[in-house]
Amino acid sequence: MTMARFHDWKVVVTGGTRGIGRGVVECFLQEGAHVVATYNKNEQEANLLREQLSEYGNHLFLEKFDVSNSQDVKEFYKRYEERWDRLDVLVNNAGITSDQVTALMTDDEWKRVLNINLDGTFFMSRAAIPLMMRNRFGRIIHMSSISGKMGMSGQVNYSATKAAQVAMAQVMAKEVGKKGITVNAVCPGFIETDMIAYMTDEQKRAVLNEIPVRRLGKVSDVANVVTFLALRESAYITGTSIDVSGGLGS
Repeated sequence: MTMARFHDWKVVVTGGTRGIGRGVVECFLQEGAHVVATYNKNEQEANLLREQLSEYGNHLFLEKFDVSNSQDVKEFYKRYEERWDRLDVLVNNAGITSDQVTALMTDDEWKRVLNINLDGTFFMSRAAIPLMMRNRFGRIIHMSSISGKMGMSGQVNYSATKAAQVAMAQVMAKEVGKKGITVNAVCPGFIETDMIAYMTDEQKRAVLNEIPVRRLGKVSDVANVVTFLALRESAYITGTSIDVSGGLGS
């Protein structure tokens, strides 16, 4: 029998109770990892995740805190280190949208998206790096977006944060590469999650016409790329971004 690729690995996935984050959590669990899925507010989604993935027993842990709050993040890592002495993979997936054209966007719409998407990525990564350095191994993966490369109308806040995550991966990779830590970004296109639920059928048809493979992406399409980047065999891939967009923007 083939050994699970991530047997006994320790993985943290922010925003891990729904959408792409949930898919990433499940993928790592299937491969034998211990996974901490973080969330901020939605208790219903967290309870549903716990119930539906109950087969994984004590391999799944749920942590509720705000990744955009530096003190919350410090307290989370303190609890984490009381449980485990190492962190193998951090997936910075927590993110929100608050769409509006630039001229009408409020201060709050701008700041909320930057706080969660950008501050959260920074705070979680900053605290993870020393823990990974102890074992001279680690994988940090930022969940960016094709929006950070193409720029989507009405998403000046979101696109700015997603472009920044790609740049952050480049910088962090240079800083920690010699310590056995890789840092990359994954850039999904239009994936079948709640984030595109607001789109009308007409809008979806228009999007499909722009996607060379002529379909929306599946959560598993993204999760498979994340787990690939986490492998020990992917050690020479760092400081880059991988589009999972069906060719959109190419």
